[in-house]
Amino acid sequence: MVFTHDTAVSLQAAVTLVNSDLEPVGLTTPAELGDFYADFGYTGRHDGDQAEVDQVRAVIPRLRALLTADRDEAVRLLNEMLREARALPQLRRHDGLDWHLHAIDADRPLAERIVVETAMAMIDVVRAHEMSRLSTCADATCEGIVLDLSRNRSRRFCSTTCGNRNAVAAYRARQAEEAAEG
Repeated sequence: MVFTHDTAVSLQAAVTLVNSDLEPVGLTTPAELGDFYADFGYTGRHDGDQAEVDQVRAVIPRLRALLTADRDEAVRLLNEMLREARALPQLRRHDGLDWHLHAIDADRPLAERIVVETAMAMIDVVRAHEMSRLSTCADATCEGIVLDLSRNRSRRFCSTTCGNRNAVAAYRARQAEEAAEG
């Protein structure tokens, strides 16, 4: 594994959240946010109301900026995020997970915790010189974020849908080329 479990999960959660802003837009209801909360193992405060959904959706542009920034800009953004939240990194163990970092109290709003956890994860990305693990989808019509945690760094598309769409387009182009030659 390239990163520790908590770093990888925080990055995956941030990418999922940012990509939820693309068509079809997701994570717009308390139920969808509840599923997101459970899927990514968040703990602590979860209000479960539309106000919380709105607060979480409001941080998407900030997270997109962080995840698509170059290394120096990412450092500036994540330091700003941590400073604003008055983050204080501490080791915690809970829910069967061994020691890992938390930098914000569990009673803080979920949107704040998402921003801080993403910033903490990005510290590992920056320090490991692994910014290339984050990119924009190779589909020319998509602005999705790609998190490539594969060993061979082969992930190019943000979703199976984008990958399939491009595979079909490439196949059709080859077929058309063969027909034109034949």
